Amino acid sequence: MDLTVPEYAYMFGFLQADGHLSQQSRQRGRLTVEINAQDVDLLRRFQKLTPYNSSIIERTRSTNFAEIHTSATWTLCSLEARTKLNELGLPYGRKSKTIAPPSVEVSHRDYLRGLIDADGSVGYTAKGFPFVSLATASTCISTRLSEYAREITGAERILKRNARDGIYNVLYAMETAQKLAAHLYYPGCLSLERKLTAANALATWVRPASMRVAHTRQRWNEHEDQVLLELNSPKAAAEVLGRTTQSCNLRLWRLRNGLAPRPSDR
Repeated sequence: MDLTVPEYAYMFGFLQADGHLSQQSRQRGRLTVEINAQDVDLLRRFQKLTPYNSSIIERTRSTNFAEIHTSATWTLCSLEARTKLNELGLPYGRKSKTIAPPSVEVSHRDYLRGLIDADGSVGYTAKGFPFVSLATASTCISTRLSEYAREITGAERILKRNARDGIYNVLYAMETAQKLAAHLYYPGCLSLERKLTAANALATWVRPASMRVAHTRQRWNEHEDQVLLELNSPKAAAEVLGRTTQSCNLRLWRLRNGLAPRPSDR
């Protein structure tokens, strides 16, 4: 499972978000992935990518969300396969807060597309605005997406768990969502067909003439970072640099926590 290969990077991201590793005595255990039966073709693609015996079964039952729901479950029992997935960063048991991007080299946009296909959304809001979002309990995952999206779109995001269930909801909208979706869902990529269709549909949106365009983010330079660190006050730095206090506060936090290079490190 070479994560520099786009298909495996995508598959691993999807498994981290929507897969479940269980283990029992005598090295027994299994990997299971259960999704809506309409998406069963994706499981068949995973099965073809995996050189071990596995099975896919469908079942229909009543759930809290629908009286009749048909799902498809892919099951893989190979110890060698489970060991490899675990080494790459798919924990056994509960994992929502502990998963993190793999430490090995990985095709980032395919890996992130796998996470979004499993635990995110792509499409239009009720008001007709394009969006791309990811819901995750993992700080490491939300940070990786926000950093990668910033490189692609220039959009900053302040990460904060919501008060209701402690989940990060990382959201991109309008032109930012269009740019991110076009980058992640490129022609011929492995993905859920319905989300690929939704991502492609975002390209047709045009901002209404009456809708104000958000200001373009001003990138930080080394001199500004130095001033911010020396003043050590977002409010004071905002007055000196002509930026908002919120922007200075976020940048100072990123510099202190190693999420942005300090001037001396450049």
